[in-house]
Amino acid sequence: MRRINSRQNPLVGRYRTAARGAGDVLLLDGVHLVTDALAAGVRVHEATVAADALARRDIIALVGRLSDAGVEAVAASAAVMAAISPMRSASAIVALADRPVSAPAGLYATPAPLVVVAVDVQDPGNLGAIVRVAEAGGASGVVVAGTSADPCGWKALRGSMGSALRLPILLRKAADDLFEPRRHGCRVLATAPRGGRSPFDLDLTGPLAVLIGGEGPGLDLAILAEADERVTIPMQPPVESLNVAVTAALIVYEAQRQRAASRK
Repeated sequence: MRRINSRQNPLVGRYRTAARGAGDVLLLDGVHLVTDALAAGVRVHEATVAADALARRDIIALVGRLSDAGVEAVAASAAVMAAISPMRSASAIVALADRPVSAPAGLYATPAPLVVVAVDVQDPGNLGAIVRVAEAGGASGVVVAGTSADPCGWKALRGSMGSALRLPILLRKAADDLFEPRRHGCRVLATAPRGGRSPFDLDLTGPLAVLIGGEGPGLDLAILAEADERVTIPMQPPVESLNVAVTAALIVYEAQRQRAASRK
């Protein structure tokens, strides 16, 4: 295995560029994400392993899987790993891979799709958590809209715990695209901190898209006005709002509870 000892090696620049979110290459930081990427069929370009971790069983197994996939892994000194891993404590393995590409059909392939639309969710950790709860709760996909963070940025990837590598995700910038799910037969629900109906009182069994507003201001009034229904999570005072990922989780799981009950 080749060894890299210098922080001036071109390899360092490639990883730093990917960490900044430039281009279509994503950075996979840590054993979990690299393993998930291989399992999801994401094409990994290259991998760098901490030289002092080469004796670890999980690293040995993962390097073997990378080799079987035609990916060369190189060993790196602690200084190089600190330069290419964006974590405060450098991970034992970091890799570069292709960004997954999803088609709209993947989100609406089921008879009753459940799509989460994240609008202006700027914190990558929150966005990653939304993607994670969407997959965990059985949603058919996520639309990332407006000024939201990059769902494949390294912070969002870690927040999603690999879900962003598996779940269909579409990127949409224009406000008009928020209501694209209607063209696929979905009713559009918009979350609001107050004034909407409880998700526990709504019928969530049909084709559905749920718009989740970003931290702070939430969804614009114009978006709320155009939605088919406003939905508000019941809260005891003095609590006035919930984390965006918590809001998404409550609605997604209530939708799946209703759907499971309707099939009995």
